[in-house]
Amino acid sequence: MIRPPFLKEGDSIGITCPARKISLGDIQKAIEILESWNLKVIVGDTIGKEDHQYGGSDMERQADFQRMLNDPNIKAIIAARGGYGSVRIMDNLDFRAFLDHPKWLIGYSDFTYFHTQLSCNIGVESLHATMPINFATNTTDAISSLKNALFGKSLEYTFPAHPFNRNGSMQGEIVGGNLSILYSILGTKTILDTNKKILLLEDLDEYLYHIDRMMMALKRAGKLKNLAGLLVGGMTDMKDNAIPFGKTAEEIIQEHVAEYDFPVAYQFPSGHFEDNRAVFIGKNAHVNVEQTSSHFKQ
Repeated sequence: MIRPPFLKEGDSIGITCPARKISLGDIQKAIEILESWNLKVIVGDTIGKEDHQYGGSDMERQADFQRMLNDPNIKAIIAARGGYGSVRIMDNLDFRAFLDHPKWLIGYSDFTYFHTQLSCNIGVESLHATMPINFATNTTDAISSLKNALFGKSLEYTFPAHPFNRNGSMQGEIVGGNLSILYSILGTKTILDTNKKILLLEDLDEYLYHIDRMMMALKRAGKLKNLAGLLVGGMTDMKDNAIPFGKTAEEIIQEHVAEYDFPVAYQFPSGHFEDNRAVFIGKNAHVNVEQTSSHFKQ
C-alpha cells in the first residue's frame, strides 16, 4: 500500500462535498481548527451548492473532487460531511494524477466508498476520521486523533471491555467502515478483500432486521470467515419495527461471528458519535482484546 506524505505546517487541505449538501457556516468551526494547525484551507466549489439533497449536481461534485485530486499543492482532501452521493461520482474520478502525488483522503460513513476504492483497487492508504460537519461537537480526543494522524504520529487508543468481546491479539491491515456501504458494494468491482485483515464496522439509523440482513450477506460472501479480527464501532440510533426484532445490533453481530475464532472487540471509538477517532484504512494495526479493556495501536 502507498502511504501519502504526512502533512507539515503550511500545507493545504481541501474541503469538498462529494455527497449531501452543506453550507459554509456549517464548516466554519472546522476551518478555524484546521487553520489553528497552521494549515491552509481550500474551500471547494461544492460548499454551499445545492441540487436537491446533494452538494451540487453529480458533475459539479465530481469536478470539485477531481480538481483537488489533480492539484499537487493540496496535500489532503477531507469530505465536509457524509449523507448519500459518493457512489454516484466515484467511478468517474481519474486517480492518475493522484497517484503521481498521493494525498490523504479523509472521511467516514458514506466516504467508505472511497476508502474501499483506495484500498481495493488503487492501493493507497486513507483516513477514516471525523469530518468538518462534526468538528463543533467532537470530543477533544477525536479532533486531536485526526491531527496526530495527518502529521504522522502513531495512533493509540484504550477502550472499554464489552461482554461480547472475544479476547486475543489481532494484527493486520484495517479495512471496512460503514456496514451499509460495505453491504452495497458486494458483487461490484469494488471488491472488499478481508482475508487476514482487521474489519472495522460501524453504522447509523438502520433497522435491526437490516443489520441482520447485511451481516448475513457479508457472511455468505465469505467476508467474515478469514478475518484477523473484528472491530465493532458505533451502532448508533438503531431502529426497530412494531413487532420487535428481538436483538440489539451488537447481539446480531455476535451471532454471525460466533462460529469463528478470531478476536472481536466492541465499543471501538469509531462511528457516528462525538468521540470518533481517526483510523488509517489500509495500514497494519495491532489490537489486544483483554478482560478489562482493549488496546489499539497503529
